[in-house]
Parts: sequence; C-alpha cells; structure tokens
Amino acid sequence: MNFSALLEALNQASAFELYRLRVVIDRVLTDPKWTVAIRAQLHIGQEIEYFDPRANRLCPGQILEFRTKEVLVRQTDTKQLWWLAYAAINVNRIDVSVRETSQQGLSRNEVAIGDTVGFLDHEHHQRSGKVMRLNDKTVTLHCDGQKWRVAYALLHRVLNQDSETTVNGAVTKT
Repeated sequence: MNFSALLEALNQASAFELYRLRVVIDRVLTDPKWTVAIRAQLHIGQEIEYFDPRANRLCPGQILEFRTKEVLVRQTDTKQLWWLAYAAINVNRIDVSVRETSQQGLSRNEVAIGDTVGFLDHEHHQRSGKVMRLNDKTVTLHCDGQKWRVAYALLHRVLNQDSETTVNGAVTKT
C-alpha cells in the first residue's frame, strides 16, 4: 500500500469524511475474523512488534496473555505492560514508516519519540536532540541538557548526531 498517496488523499478530506472513515475502520477492525486471524499466528512468550500511537513507532514486546479482544504485552525496552488490540501487532512485519513529501521540515507522522532530529535555533546555531514528546504543532526535544519546543516545520533529520546533519539535502558539520 502506498501510504504517501493515502496520506495525501486523507489530507484533502473534510473533517466529517475523516470521522466517517474512522467509524468504518473501527467497525471493520472489531470484526472477530481479524482477531481470530491474528491470534492464530501468535503464542504466549512470542516476541512481537506492535505499533505504539503515543510514540508513533514500532515497539518490541513479548506476549503474556490473550483475551477475547486484547492481548497483554510486555514492552521489551521499558518492561511496561500494555493491553493492545490484536490489530496493533505487526504480524506481517510491514514497514509502517510514513514518508511525506513536504516542502520544509518534517511532518508529525515522520517523527517518533526517541528519534534524533536537528534544527536551527534563534541565533542560527545548529542544534540536535532526542524527541521526548510529540505535541500537536511542536515536538519537545532534549538538547544539551535543556528542553526545547520546536515546530515540525523547523526540524530536519540528523544523520550522525556528533559529526554532521542534513539540512534540505546539504550536509553540515556540527
């Protein structure tokens, strides 16, 4: 599936159309055939990947318990326990990265908690830091012992945090 084309179509839809689509998707996902099909591929103790919408990324975990509509998973990194819908489990190892073609910066869908990104501060100094939180219009970054809130449009990918960054295709030493 081409997520970029789908995302472009969704961006052109009205709020009502998006809401209606969400209702339809929720109905389809609650159909027991999906749960049965996914659960048939799983077992207790299995290492899996699931999509965490709060962090906007795939997370590794281990299955601990099954319920009718949910599965209990221990996140490998944090050891936290989560009840997940079966549909959140990436049983087919699908690439869930969303790559938008934006004119400037990164979109909210291209950034995940834990990513390292860069930006130019008010004095035009190159800074980079780790994403701590995703907000509606900004991200909260931890940079050089400080917290920064930076608009998505001002962010760029960091290739190597210690030596160089990429800004609009140009490599810059930091």
